[in-house]
Amino acid sequence: QVQVAESGGGLVQAGGSLRLSCTTSGGTLSVRAMGWFRQAPGKEREFVAGIRWNSGSTIYGESATGRFTISGDNAKNAVFLEMNNVKFEDTAVYYCAVSNRMFVANQFYKRADIYTYWGQGTQVTVSS
Repeated sequence: QVQVAESGGGLVQAGGSLRLSCTTSGGTLSVRAMGWFRQAPGKEREFVAGIRWNSGSTIYGESATGRFTISGDNAKNAVFLEMNNVKFEDTAVYYCAVSNRMFVANQFYKRADIYTYWGQGTQVTVSS
């Protein structure tokens, strides 16, 4: 059974920085990509950022572009999200997800339904 675990969430002031981590364990994985999603109360789950192992390509959602950076260690199937200049609207539960599906176009990795394994989430709260 594959397990996905996030860490690094917490309380941060607006304008500050936070680094989220995600590790995987158990089972046999053929990981193609890992991604970060978030969900704020009363809102739908939103794609934040993703990284593809075969090419190293990174993909960002609109809310993350220019402020967040995704990186990873494909040997360990671990991924990180560096969040800079955080805003109040970044407050959400952040989920790490793992996909073992291969697509040609990066845009497919923005879809939650192509990710097979999910973590329990880590809360990020931005104070104004």
